[in-house]
Amino acid sequence: MRQFHVDGMSCAACSARVEKAVSAVEDVRSCSVNLLTNSMTVEGDVPSSVVIAAVEKAGYAAVEIDASPKTETTILQKDQPSDTLLYRLISSLLVLLALMYVSMGHGMWGWPMPPFFEGNTVAVGLLQLLLSGVILVINQRFFVSGVRGVMHLAPNMDTLVALGSAASYLYSTVVLFTLTAAPHGDTHPHFYFESAAMILTLVTLGKWLESRSKGKTTDALRTLMDLSPKTATVIRDGRQVEIPVEQVVVGDCFVVFPGAQIPVDGVVLEGTAAVDESALTGESIPVDKAAGDTVSAATLNRSGHLVCKATRVGDDTTLAEIVRLVSDASASKAPIAKLADKVAGVFVPVVLLIAFATAIVWLLLGADIGFALARGVSVLVISCPCALGLATPVAIMVGSGVGAKRGILFKTATALESTGRIRTVVLDKTGTVTKGEPQVTAVLTAEGVTEAELLRAAVTLEAKSEHPLAKAVVAEGEKRAVLPDELDSFRTVTGRGLEGIASAGYLRGGNASYISESVVVPETLRLQAEDVAAKGQTPLYFSCDERCLGVIAVADVLKEDSTEAIAELKAMGLRVVMLTGDLEKTAKAIAATAGIDEVIAEVLPDGKEEAVRALGEHTMMVGDGINDAPALTRATVGAAIGTGTDVAMDAADVILMNSRLSDVTWAVKLGRAVLRTIRQNLFWAFIYNVIGIPLAAGIWIPLLGWEMDPMFGAMAMSISSVCVVSNALRLNRYLPRKNAVQSFIQEDITMKKTMTIEGMMCGHCSGRVQKVLEALSQVESAVVSHESGTAVVTLSAPIEDAVLKSTVEEQGYTVLGME
Repeated sequence: MRQFHVDGMSCAACSARVEKAVSAVEDVRSCSVNLLTNSMTVEGDVPSSVVIAAVEKAGYAAVEIDASPKTETTILQKDQPSDTLLYRLISSLLVLLALMYVSMGHGMWGWPMPPFFEGNTVAVGLLQLLLSGVILVINQRFFVSGVRGVMHLAPNMDTLVALGSAASYLYSTVVLFTLTAAPHGDTHPHFYFESAAMILTLVTLGKWLESRSKGKTTDALRTLMDLSPKTATVIRDGRQVEIPVEQVVVGDCFVVFPGAQIPVDGVVLEGTAAVDESALTGESIPVDKAAGDTVSAATLNRSGHLVCKATRVGDDTTLAEIVRLVSDASASKAPIAKLADKVAGVFVPVVLLIAFATAIVWLLLGADIGFALARGVSVLVISCPCALGLATPVAIMVGSGVGAKRGILFKTATALESTGRIRTVVLDKTGTVTKGEPQVTAVLTAEGVTEAELLRAAVTLEAKSEHPLAKAVVAEGEKRAVLPDELDSFRTVTGRGLEGIASAGYLRGGNASYISESVVVPETLRLQAEDVAAKGQTPLYFSCDERCLGVIAVADVLKEDSTEAIAELKAMGLRVVMLTGDLEKTAKAIAATAGIDEVIAEVLPDGKEEAVRALGEHTMMVGDGINDAPALTRATVGAAIGTGTDVAMDAADVILMNSRLSDVTWAVKLGRAVLRTIRQNLFWAFIYNVIGIPLAAGIWIPLLGWEMDPMFGAMAMSISSVCVVSNALRLNRYLPRKNAVQSFIQEDITMKKTMTIEGMMCGHCSGRVQKVLEALSQVESAVVSHESGTAVVTLSAPIEDAVLKSTVEEQGYTVLGME
C-alpha cells in the first residue's frame, strides 16, 4: 500500500475524478482518495510514475509520500489555512465594502457620492464593473481550477462558483453597455456586479473557515507527532552528550533525568523510575520501571534516573507506529462513504443541467432575463458537493485521533465503522478476561510418585514452552528449587500438549484427552482433577513413558475491570461469548465469575476460527496470542491486546494498547459515536442540497413567494461545509456515557490520595512502603517513589487518613502531608 499527496482538489467531485482515473489504471487493485487530508492510498503492482501520470491526466498533481512522522508533519502543515487564502479573503472584503457602498448604499438608500456620479447610471455601473473586476482577479483561482476541470471533462465545485460569478458579471456588463446610449437617463437597471463579487468573497470565507476546521480534525495526530522530544542525552566515550534524537542509533546508551521525556524505545540498564505512559496508553497512573523493563519514546520520567539501551529508533518506535496507524486509518475510506462518492461523481454535471434548465424554464414562463439568470446562478452557487465529500473523512479522522489518545488504534476506516456495528463480542480467556499470569494452586501426584518427581518432569517439558500456563509451572519449580533435565527432543502438539525425550523417559504433558491416549489416568486422580476444574482452575496432566505422574493445577485471576466491562457490554445489548481451549468445567467456572453466560470451550486454534465463523457477521474477536490469529482474521473486527504477540497484532484490525477489557467497551462506543456522526453528516449534506436547490431554482415563488438571492445561496453553500466539519469536531469532546454502576464505582469508591513521605532513601524503601500500603484491604494499588518522596494511593473503599499515616510511620518513615 502506497500513499500519495494530491494537490488541486477542491471538492468531492475532484476526489471522485482522481479515484476513478487511478482505479482505471491496469494492475491497480484499489484506490482510495481522501478529500480531508488530500491524500490517496493505492494498492497494486503498478509503478508510482504511472499512478502520478494518471492523476496529472485527470488535471491534478500528485507526489508519493512515506508514512513517517516527519512526512506526516509536513503534509499536515501544508493542509493548514494558508496566508494566501487569508490575504485573498481580507482583500476581497475590503474591496467588497466599497462595492456594496456604491451598489446598495448609494443605489438603494441614497448614501452620498461625488456629484459626478449623481444621476450618472453608466458611471456608477462602470465603478461597480471595476470594483467587482478587482475581486474576480483576486479570486482568479476559482476560474483557473473551474476551467481546468471543464477542459478535462471533470467539472467541479470551482466550475459552479466560477460559472455563477462569471454569468452575473457578464450579464451586468452587457446591461451596462446597452445603457451607453442614455448615460444620464432615469433608467434604473438591475446590475448583478455585487452578486458576482459577493459569491466569490463568501465562498472564499467558507473555504477559509473550512480549512481552519479541517485543521482542527488533525489536532490529535499532530499532538501525537509533537510528543517526541527533539534531543537525547547519550553516553559516548564515557561522557554524556546531548544530540538530536534523529542521530540516536540502535545500541546507544542514553540517560533520562527526572522530568524528561524518553527519546526512543529502549530497555532499562540501570536505575528505577516512575514513568508516565499516558501519552501512548491513556493510563494516567505512572508505571514503575527498573532494570530489564522496556520504555517507549515520548513517555515522561516522573521521578528517578534511568540509563537505557536504545532498541528501536526513528520510524521504528512505538510512537511512530501509532502515528502511522492513525494516519493510515484517516487516509482510508469507510464503506458508508460509497453512496456519497457515487453522488459526488455526477453531482456537478447534474447541477449544471438543473441550473441551465431553471433559467430556460423561467424565460419560457415570461420572466425577464435578469430574473431567470438570478435563479440559474442561485442554483449554481448553493450546490455543495464538498459537504458530501467531507461527511465521512472528517468523522474518521477525529474518531481515529480520539481513539489514539485513549490507547485504541484503528488500522483502517473500515475497522472503525465496523466496530460501531458490532453485535457479538468474543473474548479469549487467558490474557484477555484473565490477567494471563497464572499460578500453581495444587500439585496432585499419582500413587507412588513424589511431588519432586512430578515437578521435575513438568518443569523439563514446560521450560520449552512460551504459554502462560507453562511459565506458571516453571515459576513453581524455581520456587521449590527444582531444575529441569536436558531434553533430547521436543514437540508441541497444537492445542493439546507437549512431549519430549529426557533421561527419565518419554515425557508428555497436556490435557486429559491427550494424556489418556498413552496412559491410564487413575480414577482418584481424575476425580481430583475434575474437582479443581470445577473451581475454575486448569488441570495439567503429566506422564512418563506408560505411567501417569499426576496433575498440576494452575489458576489465573480475572483482570480488575473484567467483570465491570463484561456487564457494560451486556448492558449495551451485545452478546458476549468466551472462547477458550480450556476444559469446559474450568471455562464455565471462570465465565460465571466474570458474568459471561455463553462459553465455547475445549477449542483448538483452527477450531476458534470455525467458531467465530459460526457466530456470523458483526462479530468482534478479542485476543492476544498466536493461537488467536486465525480467529482475529475471521472476525468482522479483530481486536488485539497491546501486550500480546506480534502475530496477533498483525492479524487484528484494532489494537488495544492497554490490557484493559474496558477498552473494548470504549472502542465499541466510540465506533457507534463515529458512525452516528457520519450518518448525521451525510443526512445534512443530502438534505441541504435536496432543500436548497429547489429553493434556489424558485419552485416556491408561485406558492409561497420565497425567492433566494444568489448572494444568500453562496453564503449557505459556504456554511454547509463548515457545519459538517464542526459536527465531526464534537467527537473531540466525546466521553462514553457511564451507567449508574460505573458512576458509583468511579466517583464513590475509586479515590486517590497522594502522600508526602520523608525518609525514603532508595528503591528498597519505596518497595517496603508500597508493600505495607497494598497490604491494606481498602488499597487497590500504591505507586511509591523515593526520588519524589511521594506515594500515590488508589483506594477501592474509604479509609481514614490516620490509618494510612500510621501504616507508613510504623515502618520508620514520616508522613508530612496527604492530599
